[in-house]
Amino acid sequence: MRSISLALLVSGSLFAASAAQAQPLTEHNISMGMAIAMIQGTIEQCTRDGYKVSVVVIDKAGNVMASLRGDGTNPHTMEFAKMKAYTARTRGQSSLDFMEATASGAGAMLRQIPGVVAIGGGVPVKLGSGETIGAVGASGAPGGEKDDACVKAGIAKVADQLK
Repeated sequence: MRSISLALLVSGSLFAASAAQAQPLTEHNISMGMAIAMIQGTIEQCTRDGYKVSVVVIDKAGNVMASLRGDGTNPHTMEFAKMKAYTARTRGQSSLDFMEATASGAGAMLRQIPGVVAIGGGVPVKLGSGETIGAVGASGAPGGEKDDACVKAGIAKVADQLK
C-alpha cells in the first residue's frame, strides 16, 4: 500500500511539473524569403563559374524548405543536393568538413547515418549565436568543393539576417 501511495505521489508531481513547463517553444528557422534568396545566390554564383546545379534548402527540422533544379542539370542532382544539405543540417558542419572528419578511423562509422553523404556541397545556415537553423546543398558542379563555394555565396546573400 505504501509503494502505491508513493507511486501516486511521484506521478502526480510529474504531471504538475509537466503542465507548468508546457509552454510553447520559440524556435528560429529559415524563412521562405531567405530560402529563395539563398537559392538565387547559389545559382548565380555557379552560373558565373560555368556550372549547372540544383539547390535544396533544408529547414531546422531537416525537411525540404525549397528546391530548384537548375537548367540542364542531371536527374540525380536534386536528390544529391538534398543529401548534402541534410548532412550539413544534421551534423552542424559542412558536408565537406564531414567528409574530412569521417575519412578514416572511428569517425568513418558516421557515414552509416541514413541520408548523409560525405562530399562537399552542403553548408549549414547558422545564426550569429552559432545556432544551426537549416542548411543549403548544391549538386552539379564538377567537384564538391565547387558546389560548396557556390552555396557559401548563396548563404552570404542573407548574412545580414543571420546576425
